Amino acid sequence: MSTASTRLPEGRYGRSSDERTDHKLKIIGAVLGAALLALIGYFAFHYVVQSEISGQVITFKAADDAVEVHLEVHKDAGTAGYCTVRSQSADGAEVGRADFRFTGSATRIDKVVTLRTTSRGTTAELLGCHAG
Repeated sequence: MSTASTRLPEGRYGRSSDERTDHKLKIIGAVLGAALLALIGYFAFHYVVQSEISGQVITFKAADDAVEVHLEVHKDAGTAGYCTVRSQSADGAEVGRADFRFTGSATRIDKVVTLRTTSRGTTAELLGCHAG
């Protein structure tokens, strides 16, 4: 007795439907992955480009009822905006917070501002700068 093979001869009938489906799924996955990367890149680019004002705290000097903060602000010419600064006490409680406005055509501003506090502040933290 001879046994018949249940397998089809290799290469005679083309690819199976499972292989065609796998190939289509790989193409769809690649296209969706590329679209997701493009979308992330788009949002990242616009986040960076829209940052018209940036700043940093250079130094600060604390007193009993105020903190003098030396800010350096970089902005586009003619852009008006503000930077938010806060101070905390030694135990971490917020003792002062204020917005300081910057206008004019200068692109770099070095300014010492005074942040009034409810008790002695031990820090000066720049929370952020915003156009507007």
